[in-house]
Amino acid sequence: MAQPDYDVLIIGAGLSGIGVARYLARECPGKRFAILEARESMGGTWDLFRYPGIRSDSDMHTMGYAFKPWRHAKAISDGHLIREYIEETAEENGLAAKIRYEHRVIRAAYDSGQAQWTLVCATPGGEVTITTRMLFLASGYYKYGEGYLPEIPGYDGFKGTMIHPQFWPEDYDPAGKRIAIIGSGATAVTLTPTLAQTAAKVVQVQRSPTYVVNRPSEDRIGNVLKKVIPGTAGYSLARWRIILAGQMRRKRMARDIKATKAMMVGAIGQELDGKVPGWEAHFTPSYWPGQQRICMVPDGDFFTALREGKAEMVTGEIERISPDGIVMKDGQTIEVDTIITATGLVLDYFGGMEISVDGQEVEPGKLMIFKGFMYSNLPNLVYFRGYTNASWTLKVDLVAEYACRLLRHMDRNGFAQVVPAATEADFATVSNSISFTSGYFLRVMHRLPKHGESFPWIHKQDYMWDRKTLRRGKVDDGTLTFSTTGARVAFPPAQQAGAPADEIAAE
Repeated sequence: MAQPDYDVLIIGAGLSGIGVARYLARECPGKRFAILEARESMGGTWDLFRYPGIRSDSDMHTMGYAFKPWRHAKAISDGHLIREYIEETAEENGLAAKIRYEHRVIRAAYDSGQAQWTLVCATPGGEVTITTRMLFLASGYYKYGEGYLPEIPGYDGFKGTMIHPQFWPEDYDPAGKRIAIIGSGATAVTLTPTLAQTAAKVVQVQRSPTYVVNRPSEDRIGNVLKKVIPGTAGYSLARWRIILAGQMRRKRMARDIKATKAMMVGAIGQELDGKVPGWEAHFTPSYWPGQQRICMVPDGDFFTALREGKAEMVTGEIERISPDGIVMKDGQTIEVDTIITATGLVLDYFGGMEISVDGQEVEPGKLMIFKGFMYSNLPNLVYFRGYTNASWTLKVDLVAEYACRLLRHMDRNGFAQVVPAATEADFATVSNSISFTSGYFLRVMHRLPKHGESFPWIHKQDYMWDRKTLRRGKVDDGTLTFSTTGARVAFPPAQQAGAPADEIAAE
């Protein structure tokens, strides 16, 4: 077999990619690796999104890396501090020199005869080809160059300014503006109070309500632990406190989901203190808690803006965009000079690249998820994706540790290839259960990898289960196929390109 350019290529230099690279450099120091980043700078989401007030939607004691303490007082942190944290991690671990910027991977082809990947990258100087033994996908889950825009008539006729938060203009000044924000998720509830500080009027327009909870921006107990017990020990205690509290909270929610919903909606009523008439229509979701991400409001800034009349809510269907604003289906007209479409993301798999194995095109919707970090019959590939019900980085840390164990196991045994082999019988047990109902997921669920109904073709949104499976479980537990030379991968009919698409959702 030919010697590839690298042992490992990491795709993406965001929060995941930099974290994975640190584990790789520390746990597998002999590995030759590089990080391919499509953009001109590191940071991923936290470099791309620059809208006013951008902040984490998870506690940074768990969204931060396990190996690097989060030292700022704010646990619900400003976006620029997260970007600086990623940059510090890269600098401290000598990773900056490993990054090859403006290398957007177009195609990745695996050759089982050589047991290696060949990547074609678009660069400012033209296409370049790079080979690697292992491929680590840390490229996130959405398209950086495209934000979701719902089909609403009249966009082109609007006379004012139209902005999607994913592409925020640096020169936009909200002072004195009349602004409508379309959306109900984390971006909308962040922008609403932030823009309301200087805007003449802010109206958040949502098709349906979401769960919104108030929480302190600073973790007081966590900060005390970090101060009293310096170094990583205090940070680790603060981290575990958040992890265990989250586990207990989810168990309580599951025991009586109706009571949980009543409690969460009731808490919003208390926050608004009777200052927002008809608030129930704006804050009583049609789904159960946990079926979509819950919006965190640090220090209640969103509720403060509503109570003080600096912002207001409108819930209902939009009929069209008019030259002067938004016309609702109930006849209400919202006259504004700026419309912000905080309407969501466009999900993407494989970082937008085309993938093939021995000439066979790979379609994400025909894959099965293997333990939440590999895909059926895709050799020498590990992906890094976080939780929907907890901090993203909790899962990335675990998978990065496991990936390094996997590499060391392969080296010790002289293995060149590892495959999570799935058969036609495995595909016959694809699950049709759907627990996560966010719009950005439902829009493309037929094109996403599938869950099975039993181990190892499942992905639990459960940190403690993953710790047991990934950190404590054996690498060679009988569910992976290893070979010392490249062995041709057999794709069952259900996974072959051109087979009928399955509409069952997955991750």
